[in-house]
Amino acid sequence: MPYEMAALLAAFCWTIGGLISTSPARAIGGMSFTRIRMTLVFFLLVFVSYLTGGWQTIAESQLPIIILSGLIGIFIGDTALFTTMSRLGPRRTAMLFATNAPMSAIIGYFWFGERMTALAVFGCSLVMSGVIISIRYGKRADQVHHFETIRGSLAVGLALGLLAALGQSIGSVIVKPALSAGADPLSVAAIRTGVAAAALWTLQTLFPVKLFRRHGSLTPRLWLHVIASGIIGMAIGMTLLLYAFAHGDVGVASILSSTNPIMLLPMIWLVSGEKPANGAWVGALLAVLGTSLILAF
Repeated sequence: MPYEMAALLAAFCWTIGGLISTSPARAIGGMSFTRIRMTLVFFLLVFVSYLTGGWQTIAESQLPIIILSGLIGIFIGDTALFTTMSRLGPRRTAMLFATNAPMSAIIGYFWFGERMTALAVFGCSLVMSGVIISIRYGKRADQVHHFETIRGSLAVGLALGLLAALGQSIGSVIVKPALSAGADPLSVAAIRTGVAAAALWTLQTLFPVKLFRRHGSLTPRLWLHVIASGIIGMAIGMTLLLYAFAHGDVGVASILSSTNPIMLLPMIWLVSGEKPANGAWVGALLAVLGTSLILAF
C-alpha cells in the first residue's frame, strides 16, 4: 500500500471514530466514555506490543516521561476531547482539536528551540481563523441534527476543546525524546493509555461524584460503538499512520493525516442528511491548509 494512501486512511479512521464516539460519549458522559475506551484500547495495544516485541525497545529511564506524557496527553487531553464531543458534537470538536498543530509548533519553538518560519506562523493564523469561522458561522438555523446540538455552556465546551488540544500537544512534545531514541510507538501508546485508564478509574473510586460517574446505562449498541471507536479510531488509525511514517516521508504523511476536519463534513452530511453550512467548509479548509503549512515548514 502506498504510504500516502495509508496516511489518508488513518485520517478517515479518525473521522469514523469521531462520529461513532458521539452517541456513547453523550449517553454516558465524556469521562466515563474515555475511561472505558482507554481500558479496552490498553489491553489491545498490550497484546499487539507483545506480539511485535515492542516492549524490548523501551528503557527504564524513559518510563517517567512516557508516564507523564500519558497523564497530560491522554488522561487530561482525551478526557477533555470526549467531554467536548459530548457537549459540542463531532464537527466543532474536530475543529478545536486542530489547534494542536499550532500549539505543538509554539511549544517546540520555546521548549526545543525549533525554528518557526514565516509560513509556519502564517499557518498558525490560518488554523485559528478557520476555527473561529467554523464555530461562529458553521451552523445554519435549519440544521437540527444532534451532531450540531450544543449541550451546556458553549464557553465551557470551547475551553475543554482547547484544553484537549493543549494536552495532546504537550503530551506529544514530552514523549518525543523517547520516540526519537527508538522506543516502539505502539508500546509507548500502550503505556500512555494504561496510565490514563488507571488514573481515570482511580479518580472515579476516590471521588464518586456525579462528574466522574457514568451518566446512563451502556446498551449493547453503545458497547458496540465504544469498541468500534477504539478499534477503528485508535488501533487501526494509529497502525496506518505508523505504516505511513515507516514507508514514506513523515512530513507528507503528517499533512495527509491531518485532513480529517474536511473528511468529517461529507460524512456528517451523509449520516445526518443535512448539508454543512458554508462556514464549516471554509473553516475546515483553512484549518487543514494552515496545518499543512505548519508541518511542511
